[in-house]
Amino acid sequence: MPLVQPFRALRPAPGRAAEVLAPPYDVLSSDEARTRAAGKPWSFLHISKPEIDLDPGIDPYAPAVYAKARENLDRMIEEGVLIRDDVPGYYVYRLTWRDRVQTGLAVAASVADYDTNRIRKHELTTPAKEDDRVRQIDAVGAQTGPVMLAYRDCDSLDALLAQVTQTERAVDVTADDGVRHEMWVVDGPETVAQLTRTIDALPNLYIADGHHRSAAASRVAAERGGPGSHGQFLAVMFPDHQMTILDYNRLMKDLNGRTPTELLAALGERFDVTLADGPVRPAASHEVGLFVDGAWYALTLHPELVPADDPVGRLPITLLTKNAIEPLFGITDQRRDKRIDFVGGGRGVEELARRVQAGDAAAAFSLYPTQMVDLMAVADAGEIMPPKSTWFEPKLADGMVSHVLD
Repeated sequence: MPLVQPFRALRPAPGRAAEVLAPPYDVLSSDEARTRAAGKPWSFLHISKPEIDLDPGIDPYAPAVYAKARENLDRMIEEGVLIRDDVPGYYVYRLTWRDRVQTGLAVAASVADYDTNRIRKHELTTPAKEDDRVRQIDAVGAQTGPVMLAYRDCDSLDALLAQVTQTERAVDVTADDGVRHEMWVVDGPETVAQLTRTIDALPNLYIADGHHRSAAASRVAAERGGPGSHGQFLAVMFPDHQMTILDYNRLMKDLNGRTPTELLAALGERFDVTLADGPVRPAASHEVGLFVDGAWYALTLHPELVPADDPVGRLPITLLTKNAIEPLFGITDQRRDKRIDFVGGGRGVEELARRVQAGDAAAAFSLYPTQMVDLMAVADAGEIMPPKSTWFEPKLADGMVSHVLD
């Protein structure tokens, strides 16, 4: 089996994409999704967050929620809002956000290559979230949330995608958040075959975002067994040099018994600490910003504390964890400890100061963004990144393409 295959996408009918496309299911709470979908009967949120159409008090993991997802999907197909292509193809997907443009390809990626680590991981998953995705896939009979993959530099593949973007678009929608989503359908047999061969020559693909979706697809494939479209999972693959990881920052709920002055003194044993005249945006992995007691400080970790040959140890969040969060705040499990919170994405470092000044936290750290080269180095080493290490922007839209499990 090749690394990727073309597929017959279920997607918005011509002219309907603006009504359908929605943010990924996992970036909105149920209440936020309910608000976003108000007055939008064809929003894909009715499929990805179907609890919004049920009693607000319902458990979002209740069987009725998954049944509602199937009901809503069937209704959108019956009404002609979603249609399925007659022939298998690929789909060039371009995201434009602010000054960033990334052009990728929607594919049906091989579950077998995921299982053997040719499609590489860097993040742990949780059983509860996997279970949710498995139930969703089984209920609707499709994978509706694409996994975001990265591939290392491949000029020939980039050139093929660029050629396709010179043809007529099937979708061109700018979402409420300002992200432009464009898509081109690739169903010519020669181009499809060329894309399949070019991608199959790649040594590896890397999961950037969507570990729970890919893990759930693997479980569904194992449960169903035998040949079939369940042996692939929905993904959009982008060149690594076009992808953007934003900083994923930390809020500390208390100072672990220290005063701000005592915290700064303790930090000074491992960092050079300098009072800053405004928000600190670190420019390197060993630099950190700190907002505490109404002021910003620039922290620079002492060079001898930065490991050179450890792909996980040299990550910005690992350096902060080992030299501040664990020894000074006593937090050893950032997944479960309620004394730490996370602020990621485009909210900016100003949000950190606002949250501290509002009393939501006692201090905040701003971090240098994880780099794609480091993410791939961790995956290549078979290691796992700390929780909340990456925040990718822009996000893929749910509803652009879905992969039906025949």
